[in-house]
Amino acid sequence: MATMMDQSAKQGPASRIFISSVIESKDPEEERMERANMIYQSIVKGLSDRDANDALNAFVSKGPAQHKDVQLGLLYNILAEPSLSAKCFQDMLLVSRDGFNTVVPVLVRLVTDKWLKLAETTRVQITWLTRELIKHAVKDSDELYLWLLRSIVGGDTSSRNIWLIETLLDTFLDHRPWLEKSQSPRDLVASVVYTYLRLIVDHKESAFSMLRQREVELCITLLREKWAECLVIGRDLARLLQLVARISEFEKLWRDIFLSPSSLSPGFTGIKQLMSLPTKKHFLASRVTLDMERKLNFLLLNVQFGHHKRYQEWFQRMYLSTPESQTLRCDLIRFICGCIHPSNQTISSNIMPRWAVIGWLLTTCTSNVAASDAKLALFFDWLFFDATRDSIMNIEPGILVMYHSMKPHPAITATLLDFMCRIMNNFCPRYAAEIKEGFFTALRTIIARHVLISANTKTLHPLFDNPKLDRELRALVHQNFFEFCNQDAVKEEPLVRERAASMDNGNHISDGIQEASFSDDEDDIPLGKTAEESSFRPIFKPPEKGVDITEHLDQLPPAIKDLTAELQSEINQEMRCDLLDRLMKVVIQEDDFDDIASSLASCLCQILKDQVNKNIFPHHVDEDSIEDSIDTPLFVIFRCLSQMSEEDPRTQPLLQLMGEMYERQPCIGYYLLYFLKVSKNCDEKMVAYKEFCSSLDERDFKSCLLQDLKLCAEDDVRLFTYLIPDIYTQFAGIAVGNAELVHMIVENIDGTQLQDLICQILQGHLIIFNKKETFLSILNESLKWETIEQYFLWQLITAHNIPIEHMLPVLPMLEYTANAEALTSLMVLLKQESPSAELLRPMLCRECKKMDYFVVSVLKYWAQEYEDRLAELIKEQLTRLGGTTHANKNKRSKSKESKKDQPSMEQVLAHLDHMRQVCRNISFLNHEKIQHALQEVQAAATDSQKNKFSDLLALAEDIEDTKTTRVLRGRRGANSSPKMSKTKRSVPEESDSNYDTEEEENTRHPPKKKKKIAQPALDEESE
Repeated sequence: MATMMDQSAKQGPASRIFISSVIESKDPEEERMERANMIYQSIVKGLSDRDANDALNAFVSKGPAQHKDVQLGLLYNILAEPSLSAKCFQDMLLVSRDGFNTVVPVLVRLVTDKWLKLAETTRVQITWLTRELIKHAVKDSDELYLWLLRSIVGGDTSSRNIWLIETLLDTFLDHRPWLEKSQSPRDLVASVVYTYLRLIVDHKESAFSMLRQREVELCITLLREKWAECLVIGRDLARLLQLVARISEFEKLWRDIFLSPSSLSPGFTGIKQLMSLPTKKHFLASRVTLDMERKLNFLLLNVQFGHHKRYQEWFQRMYLSTPESQTLRCDLIRFICGCIHPSNQTISSNIMPRWAVIGWLLTTCTSNVAASDAKLALFFDWLFFDATRDSIMNIEPGILVMYHSMKPHPAITATLLDFMCRIMNNFCPRYAAEIKEGFFTALRTIIARHVLISANTKTLHPLFDNPKLDRELRALVHQNFFEFCNQDAVKEEPLVRERAASMDNGNHISDGIQEASFSDDEDDIPLGKTAEESSFRPIFKPPEKGVDITEHLDQLPPAIKDLTAELQSEINQEMRCDLLDRLMKVVIQEDDFDDIASSLASCLCQILKDQVNKNIFPHHVDEDSIEDSIDTPLFVIFRCLSQMSEEDPRTQPLLQLMGEMYERQPCIGYYLLYFLKVSKNCDEKMVAYKEFCSSLDERDFKSCLLQDLKLCAEDDVRLFTYLIPDIYTQFAGIAVGNAELVHMIVENIDGTQLQDLICQILQGHLIIFNKKETFLSILNESLKWETIEQYFLWQLITAHNIPIEHMLPVLPMLEYTANAEALTSLMVLLKQESPSAELLRPMLCRECKKMDYFVVSVLKYWAQEYEDRLAELIKEQLTRLGGTTHANKNKRSKSKESKKDQPSMEQVLAHLDHMRQVCRNISFLNHEKIQHALQEVQAAATDSQKNKFSDLLALAEDIEDTKTTRVLRGRRGANSSPKMSKTKRSVPEESDSNYDTEEEENTRHPPKKKKKIAQPALDEESE
């Protein structure tokens, strides 16, 4: 702890630019600016303004390095000291020699790489400085604004995001001439229009009315005055204009687009020209922040399909958890379709496919309007698809999400097919024929490029003739896509021309502006068989319908029936608790409860469904919130059970009632665990749960407990983590050493919950591992788990202080590439240990492979820290093995030594030879004890071993000859002339630390016949 405090003290004061914690080191960028600031302060300290300017000019004249130091020092003061910003910027202007080419790149790095880490003050100062750069016409300031625009998060109405939107908007409105004259290679004017058109959709609430009006004014002005510059956006300009078409200013713009396009620009011919232009990638990327882009790229280029759930949940928690974020989905879909184009190698691998992410975005969309926009974003490139200028990668996700959802999610396939039929005919009736040709061209390209991997890659029959589709939808598909359907199937299906003809409900672009956008109350085409069942909505979990319990109530005895009916009508929480308590007292007195248990359970599950279906665990955990969470009618049943003794016969009706409720609502199991954990009136915790499990038919206690915990982990992982310490304490016989439960933990928790568990372990409240045998079985089982799950497991292992000797038995069986997680963790643990025979033996038992650096890395580290100790251990190992080999040459051994867990001679030599090859200039192999050991090995080794390890054994010197040679040289040196002595002195000195040269060998020994050098004993497959 003292060391950590010393290190913290060395780190100096907290960051003035970034948001950082005490355990984080300072950012290198900030450290550079701080050093530059110290230089700047040393120059101007104690000087007047005029003298300071002279001193700064004199200093920067010395060279580029001095100029950079002053500029960065001034920049640091502007960012960290707002009160000095004006003066420091004036100084920056006076001493600048490079047109701010030092400052602007630093600002760009701060915005692109570190925006989320910047302190609020720093963000304000960056935006202030960029305005000043505009005023003084600094080159590349428009590039900086492009990155600031990209830092705006779509679908986010938080105060921080609104501040950035308003700040940039003020700049663009106040400096319109600069904006319109911008020569940015990435079209600053078009980027501003694209960004703020999209943001207008997010600001529909009355609280943002003034902001929205200013955004509208900016966009309309730029669109009308700079239409040609805005046209470079491409077809997505029409998509964004459609989203805001109900605003009067844009309604007039749409009318001009249709009726007098040349009034906007002489070369503009109309909507068809705009829709025929593919959208440039940097515009699609501009509505996805850099942090989102990094996470999506990681998900789609690194995560294996099937192991993606955790990453999707992280992304959803960060960006898609608010109602306002619904609008972000269309931005993400357009970005995935238009910007992320995986290679063929990635597509054919097991990496997460694009269609799966898009399907996930569609299924989690809960807004009708946002769902319609998301589907339009998916199919937007299909409308005017041209194979000569559009990429097939833009349309591939649309067809694949429909195809792959046919079995697991047929509703997705149905709603997308329905949307295709509608949009093709009704998006813009004037160009319906061109749009239909675009769709048909896209589908023909998909068939020609074999995008669908099915039994028959030449057709789309599996999709368009899918028998799971509703008959009317299938007929609609056949009518619109006759060319791509099975002709025999089409003849059998009745066509619904009348419905298709009456499908137009105003949600398309027509010749008049009134029909320029999708309506906010849009309904999808009916897919059911009746009109009442026909309103197909975007995919989300529908609210559960109430169940009529009248029939069940009629089967109850009068006393129970009256209390249950009164409970159903009561809304006051305290009264409901009192009623349920009275009901339980009647229940435990009931003689023939078997006949009514099922009916009463059905009634209670329906009456209490609002409690059963919600997360009961409080967000902020304290004594009051815990008490409030169990102060509900559901827990009255548990309280009655826990207050009775195990021998009390009155517990049977309660157990039977809970068992019936458990069949209908399995969460009853882990709710009971939670109640028993937090209940103050429960003397013997968890006894009631054991009784409950015992009362269930054909269910043993272990499987019941694990199933309840699994369901809890799926429903509420925070509650699951909260229960874990008590599970391991109260049910240690089942929980401790249980691989299934450990996997359940690491599979569901995140970093915060891992931290909570480790805190419980360090406090002594949680023990997950206790026996070596069960621990090893968990380790072996964990080798099949995901990477993050294995790393979480090793964090838990480290927190337990388990002796590393207990882990080493698995070491020889671990593969370097296949088991990288386990080997990495073991490597870090071994690094913290000093070498011993017990640690060295299992390491040397590993098969030596050329690309396996585990053993050689640990040995090299130990050789640096514990050279003598490691040399002694290896010498003992080689001497023992060499002695056994030598003895076996002369006579047969009467009793063989057990070789279990003992490395062979060849294994030890192979690892040393690998060490020789991998670690350059290593002196460890020249250690005196290693030299002695190699001498003994050379004397005892077989011819095949000598041949295999000739290069390694050649390092061993003949000790006696070496001593003799050194003595003779010493005598010669004493008797020779000073000049000769000086010339030859370097030879023995150099030979002490380096390998002997060929000349020295020839001088010391008579010429010998060279041995044939063989390759070291490495695994053949590594070659």
